[in-house]
Amino acid sequence: MTHSTRKLFIEDSYLSATEASVVEINERGGVILDQTIFYATSGGQPGDSGWLERSDGSKIEIATTVCGNSKDEIIHVLAEGQALPDKGEKLTLHIDWERRYNFMRMHTACHLLTVILPYPITGCQVGDTESRLDFDIEDQVDKFAITEELMKLVEANHPVFDQWISDEDLAANPDLVKSKHVKPPQGTGRVRLICIGENSAIDTQPCGGTHVSETQEIGAIHIGKMEKKGKNNRRLRLRFGEMPQQ
Repeated sequence: MTHSTRKLFIEDSYLSATEASVVEINERGGVILDQTIFYATSGGQPGDSGWLERSDGSKIEIATTVCGNSKDEIIHVLAEGQALPDKGEKLTLHIDWERRYNFMRMHTACHLLTVILPYPITGCQVGDTESRLDFDIEDQVDKFAITEELMKLVEANHPVFDQWISDEDLAANPDLVKSKHVKPPQGTGRVRLICIGENSAIDTQPCGGTHVSETQEIGAIHIGKMEKKGKNNRRLRLRFGEMPQQ
């Protein structure tokens, strides 16, 4: 049986604690809740970690979070040696907020990088200290110039928000999808867009991840390394902090 978990992280990415009830424990010991603030691994962003607090104050450590039989079913994967909660038990959920917030900052920075480099994306992995984006591009690019443009967008403090469009609207606007190989999930009737800038003036693209609410929250960030991964593939690594002096 597939369960549908209410995704509170879509409604409010800044929610770091909430209450929920255990709906099911799957055959692998994964915990399914009626609602969650834990983001499940998807779209290049890792699943959240943290803990579930029981009524007696004891903790059940969560190692990661993944999707179950569908994108709507979210499985909380317990760390090794943790006690299982009971079906129907009410718990207080806590995510590792520092780690999640870094993902939010990094994921938003990745969106900005696709604005500066408007090429098809062939790969993406969001990290809490370093992320990578692969682009279908043959020419070499200047990491110093890219970093400068990136920081201009960060410091301009553009708003970041979401909106929803229908599957039909997305099909009619295929240029919204920047990934060359991965298409956003469809079939529910609507698709979530992440928009940057007043009236989406900077960027709009489908995304189910978590992001900050304004670009200034990203802070100092730079292109740490560039790699050639093929004739038409360049990998850029984003790292927090000022670019080191050469």
